[in-house]
Amino acid sequence: MKFKYRIKIMAAIHINKDEFLKKVWNYEESPNEWKFEGDKSAIVDFYASWCGPCKMLSPILDELSDEYAGKVDIYKVDTGQEMELSDAFNIRSIPTLLFCPKDGQPQIMQGALPKASLKDFIDKNLL
Repeated sequence: MKFKYRIKIMAAIHINKDEFLKKVWNYEESPNEWKFEGDKSAIVDFYASWCGPCKMLSPILDELSDEYAGKVDIYKVDTGQEMELSDAFNIRSIPTLLFCPKDGQPQIMQGALPKASLKDFIDKNLL
């Protein structure tokens, strides 16, 4: 008897400005005060399709999205498509990761960080 299993792998979710305002922070309504809109902690990856380090980071974020499914949302923002959103965060270097705890202030890190470092940061600051 043969069984076919289908394994669902979660991937980072691509979002635009409107979705960002609903799921992360509505900086138009409260520009001077951080108010996280999500129901669980999140990571936002500001990236570009042509960026080598971004391409290296992408599968790691997909793996983390799968490993932390239901605990941490992982979003991706294409800086070429979402220039206004990138400008709102003064994104000048990519990849840039915005770590958003459910409670508390966000933190930004730049560069293609290794998976172990990301997991450590998630475990200590987002869970």
